[in-house]
Amino acid sequence: MKILYISPENIVGTLTLWKNEHLKRGNECRTVTFFHSSKGFDEDICLNLPFNFTKPILSKMRNIFYKNYRGKEGYFKQKEGYPPIWKPEGRVDKLFLSFKDSLWKPIVEKAIADYALYDFDVVHFESGVDFLKNEFFAKELKNRNKKIICHYHGEDLRTRGVMPYIDTISDLNLTNEVDLLDKHPKIEYLFLPFKTSLFDSKLELNNTIRISHAPTNRYYKGSDAIISICEKLQSEGKIKFDLIENLPHSIALSKKSKSDIFIDQIGNKGGWGYGMNSVESLSMGICTLTEMNNIYNTFIPDHPFISVNANNLETELRSLLNNRERIMDKGIEGKMWVSNNHDIKSVANKLYNYYARIGLLK
Repeated sequence: MKILYISPENIVGTLTLWKNEHLKRGNECRTVTFFHSSKGFDEDICLNLPFNFTKPILSKMRNIFYKNYRGKEGYFKQKEGYPPIWKPEGRVDKLFLSFKDSLWKPIVEKAIADYALYDFDVVHFESGVDFLKNEFFAKELKNRNKKIICHYHGEDLRTRGVMPYIDTISDLNLTNEVDLLDKHPKIEYLFLPFKTSLFDSKLELNNTIRISHAPTNRYYKGSDAIISICEKLQSEGKIKFDLIENLPHSIALSKKSKSDIFIDQIGNKGGWGYGMNSVESLSMGICTLTEMNNIYNTFIPDHPFISVNANNLETELRSLLNNRERIMDKGIEGKMWVSNNHDIKSVANKLYNYYARIGLLK
């Protein structure tokens, strides 16, 4: 079977993980990304297209522009709909997207020809987006009876919406995020994959407890409150606080591995619960804190997280600092849980079950 992944960026390394797993199972797999990985993950076919809105400066400019259409929340304002559907925000937005696509088109068409991208049996559209807004590639795949899978993350359904055509022809929609299950009538859950065996469990804690936080987007992670509380505890001499931010992934992992406690997010502004940050810390055997709402607690009732919010974070941290045994125990519990649920082999088994359901495995 020939499997193709198309994604704006290899953001958290899962594209490489999937490619290696598919190859191990005797399949052919390629990945195409629009932009270079900002965290230095391996790349296969990278088009290096202009206008990368994952970069902070362009992301900030987009948010300011969208305030003209969506009010003070700008691009972060969630869209209505079941599913929400993408469309240009206005005349200026439409003109810009047309200009952008005119620059992208020759690069994309050359890549399609050079790498025979129409010859794959199944195409995963990470983020549910085609190369261009006219969705020409997806239309031709449909004409050739190829299987199409859309994998939605965070902003894809919260603030952007599904692309109008690809949503009507997708054979399977997937997400790793529980809150997105309520934003699309036909979407399935898949645990976020990770090679959990990369790290050994912690054997002992630091003399002074080290707490870390690693935001990609401070707004989404509720970082201002987290940083304030941790700096307060550090000023009292109770902890060492490590803010891991804007670093290559390898360096970020090294710093995170030295932690005793990791705080993912509070506020659920960028999605509920947890993501790759927590999957990494759990794989390291680190006691992990994040905000888990009632729906998430019901969905995965056996999770190992210590649930926190803006009101109780400081109290929970002070309690943990007085109970080093609990910090160790939650780390051990987390390592076992993440290995059972997020390891690439078990997640891939679930994906291949979905493959069979849509007629890919005969």
